[in-house]
Amino acid sequence: MSHTGSTSGLSRDLLDMLFVDAHTTHTFSDDAVDPATIAAVYDDIRWAPTQMNSQPLRLTLVHTVESRARLAPHMRKGNRDKTLAAPLTILAAWDPYWHRQLSVLAPHKAGARDKLEDDPGARREIGQRSAHLQIGYLVVGLRAHGLHVGPMTGFNATGVDEEFHADTGWQTEVIINVGWAPSADDPAAIRTRAGRLSFDDACQIV
Repeated sequence: MSHTGSTSGLSRDLLDMLFVDAHTTHTFSDDAVDPATIAAVYDDIRWAPTQMNSQPLRLTLVHTVESRARLAPHMRKGNRDKTLAAPLTILAAWDPYWHRQLSVLAPHKAGARDKLEDDPGARREIGQRSAHLQIGYLVVGLRAHGLHVGPMTGFNATGVDEEFHADTGWQTEVIINVGWAPSADDPAAIRTRAGRLSFDDACQIV
């Protein structure tokens, strides 16, 4: 059976919601985001592939006013106010000791945990790469659950991790403000859509 020209089982409307019509969001409605909703998102995205099934992504949910006040000094000036105002902020990090879960995640990789214990360079390469994959899944997963997102890389990672991850050693890669749809009348919520590269511009067939 040929699948040339076929599409996935998802409707065009759903694909548009996840990609075409979705925008980075800078302000949100005043409605709270229940951490249980983020847990439901994680339950979905954890099935997506990573190298060696390493699953190195770790999330810290900055949920209270007090926690956001601890985070704000470590954000760049342009990201500070919107982070303070967001209903919830996710610190998307990776665990340098992800390999210690391999007996559960990759039992077929006999000896991998012990080998990686003495190879922090390999752990970093695999961990960061796979965490970046998972952060992409996370953004799409949040949108699939009806949330709007504002991913940011403008922050002092050392300061963030000293404040929130001193006990775990997790290393933050991206910070994501999360909330429900902003008012359509809020001009600060969503910027005008910028251009995107076409398939012909960005891809090759060999």
